[in-house]
Amino acid sequence: MVRPTFKIAIVHDWLVRPGGAERVLANLLNLFPKADLFVLFHIPGAVSLEIESKIKRTSFIQRLPGLRDHYPEYLPLFPKAVESLPLNGYDLIISSSYCVAKGAKAGRWAKHICYCHTPMRYVWHQKDYYQRKLDPIPRIIFEISASWLRSWDRKTSARPDRILANSRSVAFRIEKYYGRTADVVYPPVDTVFFCPVQKKRRSDFFLTTGALVPYKNYEIAIAACNNTGHKLLLAGDGPERERLERRAGPNIKFLGWQAPEKLRELYRTCRALIAPGEEDFGIAMVEAQACGCPVIAYGKGGAKEIVLPDRTGVIFNEPSSESLEQAIEKFEKMHFNPIDIRVSALRFKAESFRQQLLSIVYRMMGG
Repeated sequence: MVRPTFKIAIVHDWLVRPGGAERVLANLLNLFPKADLFVLFHIPGAVSLEIESKIKRTSFIQRLPGLRDHYPEYLPLFPKAVESLPLNGYDLIISSSYCVAKGAKAGRWAKHICYCHTPMRYVWHQKDYYQRKLDPIPRIIFEISASWLRSWDRKTSARPDRILANSRSVAFRIEKYYGRTADVVYPPVDTVFFCPVQKKRRSDFFLTTGALVPYKNYEIAIAACNNTGHKLLLAGDGPERERLERRAGPNIKFLGWQAPEKLRELYRTCRALIAPGEEDFGIAMVEAQACGCPVIAYGKGGAKEIVLPDRTGVIFNEPSSESLEQAIEKFEKMHFNPIDIRVSALRFKAESFRQQLLSIVYRMMGG
């Protein structure tokens, strides 16, 4: 636990469900226990009390009607909201950003470190994916808003003094869209808690876990298991759940969000974790491997840095159910050593994240 003499504010986009970014945030709050947490808005009870109790201030978005179900519709207001957060008087701003947090306005003499989970995916690398799901009139409105948001996002990328990326894939996006070089600091994974159990027998189901949102591409995992008859458990929740449930056969079960202890048990007993979308990093893949569980992953984004092909899992190269089915067929003919899988996961242990971040903070703040 670190108790710096300088005053720190941590800015996070929003808190509506647990996820990888929120695990990073929890580590930041543990690392800097006296820091104040600012978020655009939060849904009470959506994340742990450990995080909620640290919230010092939200933005005007918190008071808008229908926030719980309609917050994505307020996206054009998010830049103004993050710029309105009162951050004067802080010596260091740490933004945990996957949307607009990196655009927070620090005080004149303050330093700003941005931990970037990804540039705003809705208006950059996955814009077309989100846009094609809209009806014609909302699509036109979205395109107008996206153009303005890209301009704002690019301009405000100069605000952080230093940008850290959670993977080499995200560092590439930062250079492509912002023209800035980012240092890669992998997210913290609790490889002490997520660990294998000797002689634990694996069951007959595949697992996938995370927020049920469009870019996770869970429909191809559902289609592949529908076609092959394999059992699939989905641990997570989100706006895509109802649509995905309509596509699922009787061999597929939706579990909702699971407590860490239950999730660990699922990692320990599933045949493999399926990661069908392009992940910015993919903390769940590391958690699974820390439990000795192999991973079947789409070979873009963080999976390229986490999964060692044919050693800790299987990679498929097309975002389609057919490609995933071929990967599952290949997986079933292979044998994986759980010890090798766990050793690979230890590259991403939480202590490495803490040491790297502390070193960067103290160098920036003068030692």
